[in-house]
Amino acid sequence: MEDHQSLFITQLKDKATRETAFRKLMADYKERLYWHIRNVVKSHDDADDVLQNTFIKIYRYIDKFKGDSKLYTWMYRIATNEALTFLSKQAKRKSITDEELQTSLIENLESDVYFEGDEIAKKLQEAIATLPEKQRLVFNMRYFQELKYSDISEITETSEGSLKASYHLASKKIEEYLKTN
Repeated sequence: MEDHQSLFITQLKDKATRETAFRKLMADYKERLYWHIRNVVKSHDDADDVLQNTFIKIYRYIDKFKGDSKLYTWMYRIATNEALTFLSKQAKRKSITDEELQTSLIENLESDVYFEGDEIAKKLQEAIATLPEKQRLVFNMRYFQELKYSDISEITETSEGSLKASYHLASKKIEEYLKTN
């Protein structure tokens, strides 16, 4: 597995094989990264835009990838940063707080033709929106993408113990929100 990743990274960095390797990378990771981003930005159209920016950054910076982490956790980190930057810019542009933006995103879910959830799914999204940013990220990655704590640790550059505590707190807050709303 390690050798396969090293060979693939070499192909991504080599000008002669870069295009083919990058197409394979996109095919392999497009859907997973899309859903990761979608869980952060909520809107399909925004997720598509952020995903495109993510792949542009991956392509542009693949030569700087040192291999200190797994390729996919490096890509998830880029996707996470792109999604959070996108949300931050949206909040600034609208002159609203992060909490107000999260509320707005949840309200817009109902009109998003790509949102396939029922009322329970919408309530869960409302509960998640009330969490602090770090807890939101950890909860989404663990609950929806079923990522291992070790991978989330690489993506967020946070200790596994801290992530487990954040996930536990997030779960309790969501449980409490769902009971009272």
